[in-house]
Amino acid sequence: MFTVEQRDALRARMLQLADEDERVVAGAAVGSLAVGSGDRFSDLDLTFGIADRVPVADVLDAWTRTLTEELDAVQLVDLEAGPTTYRVFLLPDALQFDLSMTPAAEFRPAGPRFQLLFGETAADAPEISAPVAGRLFIPAPAVAGDIFGWGVIYALHARACIERGRVWQAEHYVGAVRDHALSLACLHRGLPAVQARGYDELQPEVLAGFDGTHVPSVEPGALRRALAASVLGLLHEGSEAAVPDVDVVGERLAELH
Repeated sequence: MFTVEQRDALRARMLQLADEDERVVAGAAVGSLAVGSGDRFSDLDLTFGIADRVPVADVLDAWTRTLTEELDAVQLVDLEAGPTTYRVFLLPDALQFDLSMTPAAEFRPAGPRFQLLFGETAADAPEISAPVAGRLFIPAPAVAGDIFGWGVIYALHARACIERGRVWQAEHYVGAVRDHALSLACLHRGLPAVQARGYDELQPEVLAGFDGTHVPSVEPGALRRALAASVLGLLHEGSEAAVPDVDVVGERLAELH
Protein backbone atom coordinates (compact mmCIF):
# COMPACT_ATOMS: atom_id res chain seq x y z
CA MET A 1 0.00 0.00 0.00
CA PHE A 2 1.41 3.37 -0.99
CA THR A 3 2.09 6.07 1.57
CA VAL A 4 0.93 9.67 1.58
CA GLU A 5 4.59 10.63 1.18
CA GLN A 6 4.87 8.57 -2.01
CA ARG A 7 1.73 10.20 -3.39
CA ASP A 8 3.03 13.66 -2.52
CA ALA A 9 6.38 12.85 -4.17
CA LEU A 10 4.60 11.80 -7.36
CA ARG A 11 2.59 15.02 -7.34
CA ALA A 12 5.74 17.07 -6.93
CA ARG A 13 7.48 15.21 -9.76
CA MET A 14 4.55 15.73 -12.13
CA LEU A 15 4.39 19.44 -11.35
CA GLN A 16 8.14 19.67 -11.92
CA LEU A 17 7.68 17.93 -15.26
CA ALA A 18 4.97 20.45 -16.15
CA ASP A 19 7.23 23.34 -15.19
CA GLU A 20 9.98 21.99 -17.44
CA ASP A 21 7.66 21.37 -20.41
CA GLU A 22 6.88 24.59 -22.30
CA ARG A 23 3.98 22.86 -24.02
CA VAL A 24 2.11 22.72 -20.69
CA VAL A 25 0.51 26.09 -19.91
CA ALA A 26 -1.88 25.30 -17.04
CA GLY A 27 -2.43 22.66 -14.40
CA ALA A 28 -4.91 21.74 -11.72
CA ALA A 29 -5.60 19.16 -9.05
CA VAL A 30 -8.94 17.38 -9.38
CA GLY A 31 -10.81 14.87 -7.30
CA SER A 32 -10.85 14.62 -3.51
CA LEU A 33 -7.37 16.08 -3.07
CA ALA A 34 -8.49 19.27 -4.84
CA VAL A 35 -11.00 20.14 -2.13
CA GLY A 36 -9.23 18.86 0.96
CA SER A 37 -6.52 16.58 2.16
CA GLY A 38 -8.35 13.42 1.13
CA ASP A 39 -7.20 10.36 3.06
CA ARG A 40 -4.43 7.81 2.78
CA PHE A 41 -6.46 5.83 0.25
CA SER A 42 -7.03 8.77 -2.12
CA ASP A 43 -5.39 8.40 -5.50
CA LEU A 44 -3.72 11.25 -7.38
CA ASP A 45 -5.60 13.17 -10.07
CA LEU A 46 -3.91 15.94 -12.05
CA THR A 47 -5.06 17.68 -15.20
CA PHE A 48 -3.12 19.97 -17.55
CA GLY A 49 -3.82 22.46 -20.31
CA ILE A 50 -1.70 22.05 -23.44
CA ALA A 51 -0.62 24.96 -25.63
CA ASP A 52 -2.64 25.63 -28.74
CA ARG A 53 -1.49 23.88 -31.92
CA VAL A 54 0.36 21.25 -29.88
CA PRO A 55 -1.18 17.77 -30.21
CA VAL A 56 -2.26 16.58 -26.78
CA ALA A 57 -1.30 13.03 -27.73
CA ASP A 58 2.33 14.07 -28.24
CA VAL A 59 2.62 15.48 -24.72
CA LEU A 60 0.69 12.62 -23.14
CA ASP A 61 2.88 10.03 -24.84
CA ALA A 62 6.08 11.84 -23.80
CA TRP A 63 4.89 11.98 -20.19
CA THR A 64 3.93 8.31 -20.39
CA ARG A 65 7.50 7.44 -21.35
CA THR A 66 8.76 9.36 -18.33
CA LEU A 67 6.29 7.66 -16.02
CA THR A 68 7.11 4.18 -17.28
CA GLU A 69 10.88 4.58 -17.56
CA GLU A 70 11.53 6.70 -14.47
CA LEU A 71 8.73 5.68 -12.11
CA ASP A 72 7.92 2.14 -13.31
CA ALA A 73 4.29 3.04 -14.00
CA VAL A 74 1.95 0.65 -15.82
CA GLN A 75 -0.59 2.20 -18.18
CA LEU A 76 -4.08 0.83 -17.44
CA VAL A 77 -6.65 2.61 -19.62
CA ASP A 78 -7.33 5.67 -21.74
CA LEU A 79 -10.63 7.52 -21.82
CA GLU A 80 -11.77 10.31 -24.11
CA ALA A 81 -14.30 12.81 -22.74
CA GLY A 82 -14.92 15.73 -25.08
CA PRO A 83 -11.62 17.54 -25.65
CA THR A 84 -9.92 15.82 -22.71
CA THR A 85 -7.88 12.63 -22.76
CA TYR A 86 -7.58 10.71 -19.49
CA ARG A 87 -4.85 8.13 -18.93
CA VAL A 88 -4.74 6.02 -15.77
CA PHE A 89 -1.53 4.52 -14.41
CA LEU A 90 -0.72 2.01 -11.68
CA LEU A 91 2.53 2.74 -9.88
CA PRO A 92 4.42 0.58 -7.36
CA ASP A 93 2.63 -0.02 -4.06
CA ALA A 94 -0.73 0.20 -5.85
CA LEU A 95 -0.71 3.99 -6.23
CA GLN A 96 -3.22 5.01 -8.92
CA PHE A 97 -2.48 8.15 -10.91
CA ASP A 98 -5.15 9.70 -13.16
CA LEU A 99 -3.51 12.05 -15.67
CA SER A 100 -5.57 14.14 -18.07
CA MET A 101 -4.72 16.72 -20.71
CA THR A 102 -6.86 19.21 -22.65
CA PRO A 103 -6.10 21.87 -25.29
CA ALA A 104 -5.62 25.21 -23.51
CA ALA A 105 -8.53 26.81 -25.35
CA GLU A 106 -10.85 24.25 -23.71
CA PHE A 107 -9.13 23.78 -20.35
CA ARG A 108 -11.71 24.44 -17.66
CA PRO A 109 -13.25 22.71 -14.62
CA ALA A 110 -15.27 19.55 -15.19
CA GLY A 111 -16.93 19.99 -11.79
CA PRO A 112 -16.50 21.58 -8.36
CA ARG A 113 -13.52 19.45 -7.34
CA PHE A 114 -10.97 21.51 -9.26
CA GLN A 115 -8.05 23.49 -7.83
CA LEU A 116 -6.07 25.56 -10.31
CA LEU A 117 -2.35 25.24 -9.53
CA PHE A 118 -0.85 27.43 -12.25
CA GLY A 119 -1.84 29.09 -15.51
CA GLU A 120 -5.37 30.03 -16.49
CA THR A 121 -8.60 28.33 -17.43
CA ALA A 122 -10.66 29.11 -20.50
CA ALA A 123 -13.59 31.22 -19.36
CA ASP A 124 -15.59 31.57 -22.56
CA ALA A 125 -17.55 28.32 -22.42
CA PRO A 126 -19.39 26.15 -19.88
CA GLU A 127 -17.79 23.39 -17.88
CA ILE A 128 -16.79 20.29 -19.78
CA SER A 129 -18.36 17.04 -18.69
CA ALA A 130 -16.32 14.67 -16.57
CA PRO A 131 -16.28 11.00 -17.56
CA VAL A 132 -18.77 8.76 -15.82
CA ALA A 133 -16.97 6.44 -13.41
CA GLY A 134 -18.22 3.10 -12.13
CA ARG A 135 -19.66 1.87 -15.43
CA LEU A 136 -20.47 -1.77 -14.74
CA PHE A 137 -20.76 -3.02 -18.30
CA ILE A 138 -18.09 -2.78 -20.97
CA PRO A 139 -19.05 -0.71 -24.03
CA ALA A 140 -18.50 -2.36 -27.40
CA PRO A 141 -16.08 -3.01 -28.96
CA ALA A 142 -14.59 -4.90 -26.03
CA VAL A 143 -10.78 -4.81 -25.85
CA ALA A 144 -8.94 -7.14 -23.48
CA GLY A 145 -6.50 -4.52 -22.21
CA ASP A 146 -9.29 -2.04 -21.47
CA ILE A 147 -11.44 -4.63 -19.70
CA PHE A 148 -8.49 -5.67 -17.56
CA GLY A 149 -7.46 -2.08 -16.83
CA TRP A 150 -10.91 -1.06 -15.66
CA GLY A 151 -11.11 -4.19 -13.53
CA VAL A 152 -7.89 -3.14 -11.78
CA ILE A 153 -9.24 0.37 -11.20
CA TYR A 154 -12.44 -1.01 -9.69
CA ALA A 155 -10.42 -3.32 -7.44
CA LEU A 156 -8.55 -0.32 -6.06
CA HIS A 157 -11.84 1.53 -5.59
CA ALA A 158 -13.30 -1.49 -3.77
CA ARG A 159 -10.34 -1.66 -1.38
CA ALA A 160 -10.62 2.06 -0.60
CA CYS A 161 -14.37 1.79 0.01
CA ILE A 162 -13.92 -1.15 2.40
CA GLU A 163 -11.33 0.76 4.40
CA ARG A 164 -13.55 3.86 4.49
CA GLY A 165 -16.53 1.87 5.74
CA ARG A 166 -18.53 2.49 2.55
CA VAL A 167 -19.64 -1.11 2.40
CA TRP A 168 -22.45 -0.89 -0.15
CA GLN A 169 -20.26 1.04 -2.55
CA ALA A 170 -17.56 -1.56 -1.95
CA GLU A 171 -20.02 -4.32 -2.81
CA HIS A 172 -20.75 -2.58 -6.11
CA TYR A 173 -17.08 -2.35 -7.02
CA VAL A 174 -16.34 -5.96 -6.04
CA GLY A 175 -19.10 -6.96 -8.45
CA ALA A 176 -17.53 -4.78 -11.13
CA VAL A 177 -14.18 -6.56 -10.72
CA ARG A 178 -15.89 -9.94 -11.05
CA ASP A 179 -17.85 -8.81 -14.11
CA HIS A 180 -14.74 -7.52 -15.84
CA ALA A 181 -12.97 -10.82 -15.17
CA LEU A 182 -15.94 -12.73 -16.59
CA SER A 183 -16.04 -10.41 -19.60
CA LEU A 184 -12.37 -11.23 -20.23
CA ALA A 185 -13.16 -14.93 -19.93
CA CYS A 186 -15.84 -14.52 -22.57
CA LEU A 187 -13.75 -12.39 -24.88
CA HIS A 188 -10.85 -14.76 -25.33
CA ARG A 189 -13.20 -17.74 -25.72
CA GLY A 190 -15.09 -16.11 -28.56
CA LEU A 191 -18.25 -15.43 -26.54
CA PRO A 192 -20.16 -12.12 -26.24
CA ALA A 193 -18.20 -10.04 -23.75
CA VAL A 194 -20.70 -7.25 -23.04
CA GLN A 195 -23.68 -7.01 -20.68
CA ALA A 196 -23.10 -10.55 -19.34
CA ARG A 197 -24.40 -12.08 -22.56
CA GLY A 198 -21.77 -14.79 -22.69
CA TYR A 199 -21.50 -15.71 -19.02
CA ASP A 200 -23.89 -18.66 -19.14
CA GLU A 201 -22.04 -20.13 -22.12
CA LEU A 202 -18.76 -20.39 -20.22
CA GLN A 203 -17.60 -23.88 -19.34
CA PRO A 204 -18.57 -25.11 -15.85
CA GLU A 205 -14.91 -25.37 -14.82
CA VAL A 206 -14.39 -21.69 -15.74
CA LEU A 207 -17.43 -20.56 -13.78
CA ALA A 208 -16.36 -22.70 -10.81
CA GLY A 209 -13.32 -20.46 -10.52
CA PHE A 210 -15.64 -17.58 -9.63
CA ASP A 211 -17.48 -19.33 -6.80
CA GLY A 212 -15.89 -17.15 -4.13
CA THR A 213 -16.46 -13.85 -5.91
CA HIS A 214 -20.02 -13.23 -4.72
CA VAL A 215 -20.44 -11.03 -1.66
CA PRO A 216 -22.51 -12.93 0.93
CA SER A 217 -22.81 -9.90 3.23
CA VAL A 218 -21.48 -6.36 3.57
CA GLU A 219 -19.37 -7.32 6.57
CA PRO A 220 -15.79 -6.11 5.85
CA GLY A 221 -14.27 -9.57 6.07
CA ALA A 222 -16.75 -10.94 3.54
CA LEU A 223 -16.10 -8.04 1.23
CA ARG A 224 -12.33 -8.58 1.42
CA ARG A 225 -12.66 -12.30 0.68
CA ALA A 226 -14.92 -11.67 -2.32
CA LEU A 227 -12.57 -8.96 -3.55
CA ALA A 228 -9.57 -11.27 -3.23
CA ALA A 229 -11.32 -13.98 -5.23
CA SER A 230 -12.43 -11.46 -7.87
CA VAL A 231 -8.92 -10.04 -8.23
CA LEU A 232 -7.49 -13.53 -8.64
CA GLY A 233 -10.09 -14.22 -11.32
CA LEU A 234 -9.22 -10.97 -13.09
CA LEU A 235 -5.49 -11.71 -13.01
CA HIS A 236 -6.03 -15.26 -14.25
CA GLU A 237 -8.24 -14.21 -17.14
CA GLY A 238 -5.91 -11.32 -17.95
CA SER A 239 -3.05 -13.80 -18.21
CA GLU A 240 -5.14 -16.14 -20.35
CA ALA A 241 -5.90 -13.22 -22.68
CA ALA A 242 -2.18 -12.27 -22.84
CA VAL A 243 -2.79 -8.77 -21.49
CA PRO A 244 0.58 -6.99 -21.05
CA ASP A 245 1.98 -6.43 -17.55
CA VAL A 246 -0.43 -8.81 -15.81
CA ASP A 247 2.32 -10.20 -13.60
CA VAL A 248 3.49 -6.72 -12.58
CA VAL A 249 -0.06 -5.66 -11.78
CA GLY A 250 -0.57 -8.85 -9.77
CA GLU A 251 2.47 -8.04 -7.63
CA ARG A 252 1.17 -4.51 -7.00
CA LEU A 253 -2.25 -5.80 -6.02
CA ALA A 254 -0.79 -8.50 -3.78
CA GLU A 255 -2.48 -7.25 -0.63
CA LEU A 256 -5.86 -7.47 -2.38
CA HIS A 257 -5.66 -11.19 -3.14
